[in-house]
Amino acid sequence: MLIDYFYSLRSAQLPVSVSEFLTLLRSLEAGVVGPRVSSTTTVEGGSKEELSDQGYSLDDFYYLSRMTLIKDEKHYDKFDKAFAAYFKGVESAGEWMRQVPIDWLSNALEREFTPEQIAALKSMDWDELMDTLQKRLEEQKERHEGGSKWIGTSGTSPFGHSGINPQGIRIGGKSMQKSAVKVWEQRQYRDYDDSVELGTRNIKVALRRLRKFAREGAAEELDIDDTIRSTAVNAGYLDIKMIPERHNNVKLLLLMDIGGTMDEHVNRVEELFSAVKSEFKHLEFFYFHNCVYDYLWKNNKRRYAEKFPTWDIIRKYNKDHKLIFVGDATMSPYEIVQPGGSVEYNNEEPGATWLQRLTNAYPKFAWINPEPPGVWQYRQSIAMIQNLMGQKMYPLNLKGLEEAMRGLSK
Repeated sequence: MLIDYFYSLRSAQLPVSVSEFLTLLRSLEAGVVGPRVSSTTTVEGGSKEELSDQGYSLDDFYYLSRMTLIKDEKHYDKFDKAFAAYFKGVESAGEWMRQVPIDWLSNALEREFTPEQIAALKSMDWDELMDTLQKRLEEQKERHEGGSKWIGTSGTSPFGHSGINPQGIRIGGKSMQKSAVKVWEQRQYRDYDDSVELGTRNIKVALRRLRKFAREGAAEELDIDDTIRSTAVNAGYLDIKMIPERHNNVKLLLLMDIGGTMDEHVNRVEELFSAVKSEFKHLEFFYFHNCVYDYLWKNNKRRYAEKFPTWDIIRKYNKDHKLIFVGDATMSPYEIVQPGGSVEYNNEEPGATWLQRLTNAYPKFAWINPEPPGVWQYRQSIAMIQNLMGQKMYPLNLKGLEEAMRGLSK
């Protein structure tokens, strides 16, 4: 059973063994999750097994498969891609979909807005926006499209998606204007893949400016100079001398923005992440979305279940660590200065407070921005983050990385 599924994972270059696959089958037969695979469908080129639709959860099968087949977190991203390709990207709706009828969010109309229409739009302040959304949820009874008041699509209302509004709450759909104050959905982000092969060694070369070598651990490296000297003193009898291997002793704390507008920069950030993991032995990394608040996470699939309080991170890692933020700093200004301003939940303290705490805890810090420097001046949030960073923001290019590493090494 599920032979094609097994071979699809192997073809994706995942190290899945036969014994691990048999463990998955035994788990299904034992009823660990839902009913077993129960049918086979003939398709062009062979047959393909399908999951029973009688109460079976594809999410449960996904987690069972990953638990039994994948033994290293670095393969999670490849597994996700292979799983989605085999099962054609079947997804389950989030909890919020039960509160807003799905037909309200279907977009059947594509509109273009004139400059005059865009200029006539006005922004609501924070309290007005939240109060108005609550009223709309209580009052609205049917789907709306192209309007300026109700939750809908392709209009100028601050609630919905696929329209235009200077500051609204996106409900469903995809990010278009990048100006949403809040995003009403439980979004899933992929971890950055640290196994990405770099197209150039320039990133690694730039990172090597931040090095502080020390000899640590067991004596496992030949000390040629001392061996020659000792052999000469010993009248020619070979006297081998060993020393501990040299390692880069810099301690690095890496905080990376994930999801939303950062989706445009995934490839470049993965290259950076891969280079950082190969260059720094003492590396700790965490994810955040848009701005840092009271918790961070290490695994984007489990970010709601496995949170790391930011205070605990500050206490655990001392000021000897160099702190690097990686993010495009593109967000609503509310996310930086407003309590409750996060697009995803009601944070008690603004992001600016947490950024100041982190930069106070780690005197050596820098912010790496993958957005081109030419657009920085046109985005209010980037200017605000620059000020909070003391202008220590650098572009994600060779020159920017060299400047950042030079600043961190001083």
